[in-house]
Order: sequence, then structure tokens, then C-alpha cells
Amino acid sequence: MVFSSAAFLFAFFPVYIAVVALVRNIKACNVLLTIMSLLFYAWGEPVYILLMLLSITVNYLIALPAEKYREGDSIKRRTLLSLAVIYNLTALGLFKYAGFLVSTLNSVAGMSLPVPQIPLPVGISFFTFQTMSYVIDAYRGTCSVQRNIGRFTLYVSFFPQLIAGPIVKYHDIEKQLDRRSTNADKLADGIRRFIVGLSKKMLIANAVGSIVDQIYALESADINIALAWTAGILYSLQIYFDFSGYSDMAIGLGKMAGFTFLENFNYPYTSFSVREFWKRWHISLTTWFREYVYFPLGGNRKGELRTGVNRMSVFLLTGMWHGAMWTFVVWGVFHGIFQLLETYLIHPDKWKKPLAYLYAMAVVVAGFAIFRADSMGQAVNILWKMVAGFRFTDVGLITLRGLVTFYNAVIVAAAFVAMTPIVKDTADSLAAKYNARQAVTCMKYAVSVFLMALCMMSIASSSYNPFIYFRF
Repeated sequence: MVFSSAAFLFAFFPVYIAVVALVRNIKACNVLLTIMSLLFYAWGEPVYILLMLLSITVNYLIALPAEKYREGDSIKRRTLLSLAVIYNLTALGLFKYAGFLVSTLNSVAGMSLPVPQIPLPVGISFFTFQTMSYVIDAYRGTCSVQRNIGRFTLYVSFFPQLIAGPIVKYHDIEKQLDRRSTNADKLADGIRRFIVGLSKKMLIANAVGSIVDQIYALESADINIALAWTAGILYSLQIYFDFSGYSDMAIGLGKMAGFTFLENFNYPYTSFSVREFWKRWHISLTTWFREYVYFPLGGNRKGELRTGVNRMSVFLLTGMWHGAMWTFVVWGVFHGIFQLLETYLIHPDKWKKPLAYLYAMAVVVAGFAIFRADSMGQAVNILWKMVAGFRFTDVGLITLRGLVTFYNAVIVAAAFVAMTPIVKDTADSLAAKYNARQAVTCMKYAVSVFLMALCMMSIASSSYNPFIYFRF
């Protein structure tokens, strides 16, 4: 079940609103939210719900003795932590990377081993990282040990962030699991935030995504420089509005129930360097890798060479986290290289801002061209066409002309405005200048109602409705 589906919006969502609005007892609300979350996951993954429940049980049990062994460097502490890491990474590796590894081995070694065809459980990367962070934090003393398995199950399985994040660390919401409040303002604000995210997904991401698919479906010879850059730019918009839209919906749904999830995006396409981009993009993932990989490897405390190796390791793992394809691995390494270049060789923060911005966005768009490709061959072709695609075939020209429509122009213009904080900043400025916060708030809700109506029409008229990060 996806948030932008009719089943969710017209059946599951109203029930959820009723539960969070009417059930005031936290314990009773937690039980109902857990049941709803398990049903939500079972809707699309009836078998793999057992895998998630097993992950919950194993990590819950391993973390139980954490308070006893967290002091010092005891063998039992290291053994239990190792067990948690090994179990979680083995489960993730088996379901996500087994086929990729066997295929790679066959290609490199000329073998013909049978490639396992294991369906990927939806959201496994997200709930695996959440359970790992909990066990690690429990042994570090960063959070308390959760002895109530019901509350721990709710933390892992809570449906807003279960499928595609943001990755919620236990210590960020541990107090909210049994001490939180809901009211009409939080409910209304959560619904408004949900509608903003739904609008990003339905009205922008889906629209530009269909254009991207048309271009990537063309034969290599028919893609020219204009189409290559159009595809790269529009896919960058698609993945941002798709994923940030999902995060907005998750944050809004959490707020409705009294939970405060940390922001996952901070206008990344206003960055003036690749390093700044990664401070604004998929924040929950970058902070997870920083806390649980980069710092344990030594961070930047052991010299420049070691710092470079640590950063490249993080970006290699970031690419691998996204999927079992070489395009993702190369995308991660690609960004790692530019991180190192900006640290040791080039310094965009010292450039004129227009030049720095063009550089940062060119790198990001080129990176997403690799990310979107179905193979490294297609990725190389798109990148080549971005710099040398001056052969314009009839098919390429016809496709390019077909994309130049008033509707597409409006959508792209809306996307370029929405990817910046200009609307938010203008509304806040007007509210402060004219002391009209109530009027601006009313306007926000009026716009939300209008956007919701547009989304309903889009759902009724379109079958194009994928979520990109459901693959990961």
C-alpha cells in the first residue's frame, strides 16, 4: 500500500485519523497504531512481515542486557554487538545482494552459478538500519533499553516511516513512545504537511517522471544533448519531489499521532557545493552513516589519508545501500570523489556563487543520470550525450518537440519554484511584516484543500504512480 493510492487515502487514512484523534490513552493508541502498522505492511508483504517481526525480536533480545555490559570493553558487550551487526547485515545481504554478488562472480570468474531470485522485502533497508542503530545506541548508552517489546515493535514498524523513511533513530523518539500529546492543531498541521507531500508526489514527481521514462526508453542513437540534459534535470526533480514528498507525508502522519520526526531534506537544490548538497539531501541516511560508520572508522581524527579513505568508504556504502546494481555503486563513488576534490583540491565556497551553483548542480544532475540508468552502458551513453550529443535524429527531434508543451512548462516551472524556500520565506515575511499570521495560516490551509482536490483528480485519471525509494 502506498500513500498515494486510493486504498490508503479513502480507507486506511480516515481510520488512522479517527484513531489518533479519538484515542487519548497512549497505551491503547500504541496498540492500535502497532496493529495498523502491521496490517499496512502485510497489505503488500504478507510473507515478509515475518522477517520484520523476526528482526524486531532478535534485536530486542540482543539489546536487553545492554545496561549490564555497556561499561568497559567486555567480551560479552563486543560479542552481543557483533551478533546484532552480523544478523542485520546478513539478512540485508541475503535478500538485497545475493543475486547481485552471484551475478558479479559469474561475470568476473566465468562461472555459471545459479543466480538466486529472491524478492526484495519492501523497506528492508530502512527497518534494518533502525534496529541496528537501536542496539548500537543501547550499548553505547545513548538511549535507554526498551523493555516493552510492544513499544519497540511500534518504533520499528510504525507505518509512516517504515517503507521509505526517513530513518528514525530510537533515541530521537524514545520519550515520545509513551509520553506524547495530540491536539487539533497538531492534527491539522499534520494533515496539511501530508497534503504538501502528496502534492509533490502526484502533481510534480509523477508528471516529470513520465517525461524521463520517455527519454530513457529511446534508442541510444536518438538521444541528443538536449534530451540527455532534459532527462538528467527532470530526473533530479523527480527523485527529489518523489522522496521528499514521501518524507513530508511520513512527517505529517507522525505529527498527527504526536510524533516529531526529524526533517529529511532541506532544499538540497539550493546548494553551492556537493558537500553542502549532502548536508541537505536524505539527511537521515547521511547522519546514520556519519554516526555509525564514519565516526567509528575514525572520522577526520587520524590524518588526511585516513579521512579520505573513511569518506570514500561512507559513499561507497551509500551507493550500495540504494541497491544491488553497479549504477548505484558508481553513483556513490562518484559523489565520494567530488567530496574529496572539494576537501583537498577545489574549494567552491571561494568561487563566485553563480559559478559554484552551476558546478554543484551539474555534478548532481550527472550523478542522477548514472543513478537512473538501467545499466552502466546506458549511464555512460547518457553522460557522453550530455557533452557530445550533437547528432539530432528525426526521432530525437520529434521527441524533443513533443515535450515542449504548455502543461510541461507549467509543471517544470512549479518544480523550480517549489525546490527553493521562496514560497515559505515569502509567506513568513508577509506574516511578520503585516502581523497577519492567522491570515497566512488560513491561506495555507485553503491552498492545501485546493492541492488535495488536484491530487484526487490526478489519482482518478492516472495509473503512473511509482515511489522510487520503495526499491531500496
